[in-house]
Amino acid sequence: MFSWVEMPLGRCATTAGFLGRYGPDMARIDHVLIPVDDLERAAADLQQEAGLGSVAGGRHRGHGTANRIVPLGASYLELIAVVDVSEAARSPFGNWVARRAAAGRPAGLCIAEAMDTVTARLGLSAVPMTRRLPDGIELAWRVAGMAEALSEGLPFFIEWDDLERHPGRSAVDHGVDPVGVEVTISGDVERLRDWVGDVPDVAFIPGPPGLAAVTISTDGGRIDLR
Repeated sequence: MFSWVEMPLGRCATTAGFLGRYGPDMARIDHVLIPVDDLERAAADLQQEAGLGSVAGGRHRGHGTANRIVPLGASYLELIAVVDVSEAARSPFGNWVARRAAAGRPAGLCIAEAMDTVTARLGLSAVPMTRRLPDGIELAWRVAGMAEALSEGLPFFIEWDDLERHPGRSAVDHGVDPVGVEVTISGDVERLRDWVGDVPDVAFIPGPPGLAAVTISTDGGRIDLR
């Protein structure tokens, strides 16, 4: 699931530089979805093999799924699994997770962008969602483009109600210092460019729809998720 590629330290950006690259209205990578069979086992593997810690997330009501968060600063990895089979079977998103969980590899990309901009640019409707944290606090956000993401393998879009509670900012014990993330998406390149626009650290290549590569830069090297 994970591979480690040594990289000279001088090629890694600083954490401050990574977080400071993005203005509040700039489209950016928000998170990468990794469906898995078992959240705790996947989190332990990621910690042991790549030095990336995680924190408990919560349940997605109506979808039969739950997650763990791997905070990366301005973005995060989302380990996601089905925890209620019958509920997931009634949800397109729950079904999407269930079909991909056995592979345990990155399968979806979410891009943070101002929702008014996204809906006007692509003619989409925003859908409100929530997730309750283990401490009882409820996170709220809006998404757009989920139907296209599930059916065509395109990224979808998100805008958080409160950026101070963004999952990427959660306190976590990493064995390495993440300083950046890059994603390569395969598919119809023209369609991808029209859909996504210009987003830092997102590249497109022709091929079957899906994520071709996810690379996390750290203070000690690169972690390739596959």
